[in-house]
This record gives sequence, C-alpha cells and structure tokens, in this order.
Amino acid sequence: MSEGGEQTFEITMERGDGFAFDVDVGPSGVAPLRMDEPPPLGAGSGPNAARLLAAAVGNCLSSSALFCLEKARIPVEGMRTTVRASLARNEAGRLRVRRIDVVVSPHVREEDRPRMRRCLDLFEDFCLVTESVRGGIEVEVDVRPQAVPSSVAVG
Repeated sequence: MSEGGEQTFEITMERGDGFAFDVDVGPSGVAPLRMDEPPPLGAGSGPNAARLLAAAVGNCLSSSALFCLEKARIPVEGMRTTVRASLARNEAGRLRVRRIDVVVSPHVREEDRPRMRRCLDLFEDFCLVTESVRGGIEVEVDVRPQAVPSSVAVG
C-alpha cells in the first residue's frame, strides 16, 4: 500500500493462550508466526518481540550484504549471521534493548575477498530496518477496547 509517497503494510495478531499471539505477518500464503514471552510471564512457545527485533536487524543486514555482493558478481557460497542483543534497565527501571551486535559471515572465495571492500562500505546504509532502529522510529499507539458479551469468559 502507498499513502502520500510512503509504502505501508499491515500485520495482525490474535491472542492465543496466556501471552502467546499468532501473528499474520503476510504476505498471503505465509503461515502465522507464534510469539510468546519467556517464563515466568509467558510459556516461551515462540520468540518474543526483542528476539524478533534482533532477527529483523540481522536478516536485513544479511540480505543487504548478499544483494551487494551478488551485484558485484562475488559468488556467495553460504552465509551465517550471528546477532547478540543486550538488554538493560533504563533510568525508570524498564527493560530495554540497549545494543545489538551483528556478525555477518559470507562464505566467499579467497580471491574475491579484496573486491568486497565497496560492499562492506555500502551495505549497512541500504538496510532499512537497521537504519530505522538507529535513527529512531516514530510509534503512534491507539488502544481501542472491544466489548465482550457478559456471558463470555475473559482470560
């Protein structure tokens, strides 16, 4: 979708048991993703939001590096990316993602390594998730309670 020159997309979530949610990330035909908080809050039946944020940063950087290397005609035989997220409490005592460290390891031939320099200088800037997180993202929140008939148990 596009609004005023911006591209938009929508994700929907349906609550399962406890703190678990089945998330329809789209596109059509992609199975929903189960998200859950780790114990003691949830059951840990899926990744939580902090893990998906770290995965999104790692995936975006990996894809951006791979795209650049392929455009430079540098064959990539495989790639492994490791993401380490650090959590810490802020001044108000709330837990926050403080840092995300990413190691992208493309498997390339030794003779192609010198040609990688240009990609290594460029690829981060083309990763929309990483650059959005680094720059801060405006988030608007609207809570819209839905009425539940009195005969339906909540919980």
